[in-house]
Amino acid sequence: MEYTTVIIPLLIGYILDLIFGDPRWLPHPIRLYGNAIQYGEEQLNVPPFAFQKGRILTIILLVITILFFYIATTLFAPYTVLYYTFTSIFVFYALANKSLISEGKAVFEALQKGIESGRKRLAWIVGRETDQLNSQQIKTAVFETLSENLSDGVIAPLFYYALFGITGAMSYKMINTLDSMIGYKNKRYKEFGRFAAKLDDVANYIPARITALLMLLVTLKLHKIPFVIKYGKQHSSPNAGYPEAALAAILDCKFGGPNYYHGKLVDKPYIGETDRVLKDNEIKTVARINQKVTLIFILLICTVYYYI
Repeated sequence: MEYTTVIIPLLIGYILDLIFGDPRWLPHPIRLYGNAIQYGEEQLNVPPFAFQKGRILTIILLVITILFFYIATTLFAPYTVLYYTFTSIFVFYALANKSLISEGKAVFEALQKGIESGRKRLAWIVGRETDQLNSQQIKTAVFETLSENLSDGVIAPLFYYALFGITGAMSYKMINTLDSMIGYKNKRYKEFGRFAAKLDDVANYIPARITALLMLLVTLKLHKIPFVIKYGKQHSSPNAGYPEAALAAILDCKFGGPNYYHGKLVDKPYIGETDRVLKDNEIKTVARINQKVTLIFILLICTVYYYI
């Protein structure tokens, strides 16, 4: 891929995300992904052979996504304006940093109106049950989500865009959407979504660790790498623990612990050492970290492509 065909859409998409985020009124391909996954799950998630059916659904949807974007970019390649427009729009769709930060700030703003408001707003962005959470637990959940989704929603799609263009970024988004919808370990999805969950683990292995490293880099805390390795691998997820551990190191706080998911108590290990009260203004610090990490990674992609 030529430098300009990669970098121009990357920068345009990044700027669009900075300005607009994900407005709820705007049609979004991830909703189409979600509808396709839901339909497939409703048709196929019945015994017997639930695992095999889930694997087939995952592979079919991923292959369709790869073929669509590969064919589209190939057809548009001779037409510069059309190619740049198409690719830039989908880079914009692939990134979720502005909306991620906005949702996190919205929870903090709702929390200032009362604990119930904070709980309800948090329920929009997390899978855990929120109706019994106190103020500290709500803030902790927001910071965990911001750090984990910095990897899933920003660095990972950028990573696969750098490797495989918009086909890679949007194919990763299909994998991640599959995991977020059917990758649970409950009775309904344990077998059906197991393949999708494992595929997401593999896809996020490198991006999660890049994210953690960049978080330490932009905050000048690279000496905390041993801390991140120690606590990152204690998480039940092979990936989510690393950006969470990086943020815990940066803020000198403690994440994790028991939470209810779909009516079941999940006793997650603690990440970090200092059990302190999180302050309201720290959401601004976390937002700045996310923005800096995103910008640094985009500049890194630009630099690498310039020299290869």
